Amino acid sequence: MRIRATVAAVSGALALSAFVAPAAHAAGSTSLDVTFSNMKVNKGSSMVVGTAKTSFSVSYTVTHAASLPATDFATGPVLYRGSSVTSPSDLFATDDEGTCTAASSTVLNCKATLVFTVGGDWDLDNSEAGSWTLGGVAADKDSNIKWVGGLGTTKILRAAKLTVNATPEPVKKGKTVTVTGSLTRANWDTRKYGAYGSQSVKLQFRKKSSSTYTTLKTIKSSSTGALKTTTTATVDGYYRYSFAGTSTTPAVNATGDYVDVQ
Repeated sequence: MRIRATVAAVSGALALSAFVAPAAHAAGSTSLDVTFSNMKVNKGSSMVVGTAKTSFSVSYTVTHAASLPATDFATGPVLYRGSSVTSPSDLFATDDEGTCTAASSTVLNCKATLVFTVGGDWDLDNSEAGSWTLGGVAADKDSNIKWVGGLGTTKILRAAKLTVNATPEPVKKGKTVTVTGSLTRANWDTRKYGAYGSQSVKLQFRKKSSSTYTTLKTIKSSSTGALKTTTTATVDGYYRYSFAGTSTTPAVNATGDYVDVQ
């Protein structure tokens, strides 16, 4: 089990302390009268992480008992995988508590930040790309902790890059255009971008006078991520490769390469 962080009491103040399993706290803790709702990570979009440190915003609502002052507890978002938030196979929580403002005497609107780095013992590795479940954790200064799971889902994806080069430029009408490129994606284990082979990629074309790309054919990237195919020159326009994405990697389009047809 890989546990990143959890809310705990530190020196009489509320903070997030690293690498403490939630089950260890849950066993002897009094459940706080706190509920979470409306949790949204990265404004509802997947989190795409490359090879550098990346931050994402989280917003959520906390409802607490009238007898529990907002100043007496801290909260934060949690991402986890496994059967439950208290017995996860993998868990990640922010190192800083959420910042909350009162919407009423018992309702707080909160914001937090999730920060991801790659390639370290307690950071993302390639096997962790994909779907995660959203949860929340609350703690007071007496070390009472409440874990809440099942607040929705999100994805953490390995960033991809796609290039294209169409030649010759210019080209005579009816002649062959050769289109090369490459598909790579972030390798969180090596902290570098590497080949993404055996993936279906579309060759698309947009006329100079149009704003819409049309698919000409679909090819597969080689074991080194290389792309190469040919087509016939008809009119001036832009060629690009387009990758639809997978469960662990987002969709990406190459910037169109213009070819003048004479």
